[in-house]
Amino acid sequence: MRLAIVVTGGVDRSGRERVVPALLWLVERLARRHDVHVFVLDYLRAPASYPLLGATVHDLGRVVGPPGLRRLRVRSRLRRAIAARGPFDVLHAYWGMPAGVAATSVGRALGIPVVLTLDSGELVALPEIDYGLQRRWIDRRAIAAAIRRAACVTVATQFMAAMPALAARRVEIVPIGVEPRLFPDAPRADGPPWRLLRVASLNRVKDYPTLLRAVAAIVRRVPSARLDIVGEDTLGGAVQADAHALGLDAHVAFHGFQPADALGAFYARAHVHIVSSRHEAASVAMLEAACAGVPTVATPVGYAADWAPQGRAVAVPVGDAAALASEVVRLIEDPARRNGIAAAARAWTLVHDADWTAAAFERIYAESRN
Repeated sequence: MRLAIVVTGGVDRSGRERVVPALLWLVERLARRHDVHVFVLDYLRAPASYPLLGATVHDLGRVVGPPGLRRLRVRSRLRRAIAARGPFDVLHAYWGMPAGVAATSVGRALGIPVVLTLDSGELVALPEIDYGLQRRWIDRRAIAAAIRRAACVTVATQFMAAMPALAARRVEIVPIGVEPRLFPDAPRADGPPWRLLRVASLNRVKDYPTLLRAVAAIVRRVPSARLDIVGEDTLGGAVQADAHALGLDAHVAFHGFQPADALGAFYARAHVHIVSSRHEAASVAMLEAACAGVPTVATPVGYAADWAPQGRAVAVPVGDAAALASEVVRLIEDPARRNGIAAAARAWTLVHDADWTAAAFERIYAESRN
């Protein structure tokens, strides 16, 4: 098949910096068997094409202007690029805005079926932190139109599939799996020190204030606890300042952005992985941790919402620092439970790895053409 994958970004030509690793793992596997072209809508300043992992990336260049005009320009550029490099059997839009909105419109105009993957904040509204595409009527309308026009809509979790915005649409649940070789299940000694880990960009939806309050409570009970935070800082040092104000300088280390092939070392020494997010469509970090044999204590979003009832994770209410701290301490103090949760999560993750994901999408592409 000739496949066109439409994304906002995440496929930098370096293959390491400013990428979405799970997206690259999918592209690389699809390119082994298909002619894959990736169209990027909002990354490089000027248009450019380059090879990456067996696929060809076409960056259409940044589009400036008011939001409504930008959407029209993005759609127009994408239509011209698809028409010039086609024909394509299927368009696969990854993320709702702008990829899904533009691709479903272009697909309808050109008679190409579109698979739409919603893997971010397309279906939620968190106005208190200015997050989610369900906050404004114009975005709700655009996402609803994309959902309606798509030949198939996929999400990674039951949690996302149950969102009210999808109530009128059948969806396929397709986890975006990881590359297991990067996250081996390495033997690790019990503490002290007890190593905690958070892998996520420093932004408001990840709720670092709750995480840091939880860590402050943890170290009062387990003084040897240490938290490693790995992720790009988008908040200008605010999280580091909060850690200092809570007296956590000796207990929290910030490591900034790390490429996927460097993350294995962090998971290899971690005892507990923590997700404090207000929202996750999935959380690839949970899959990475599970693959490496690390249990997760999380808020009930994304995989955590799906997994907690089956014993593959521990879930606590959003924003509840005390509950987050208590469950982390419980796992530290109960190695049998800690290992049981880790083993159950790892078994599921190995079944639903990047190879499984590519095969699932190949089936969906074939069905969408009929």
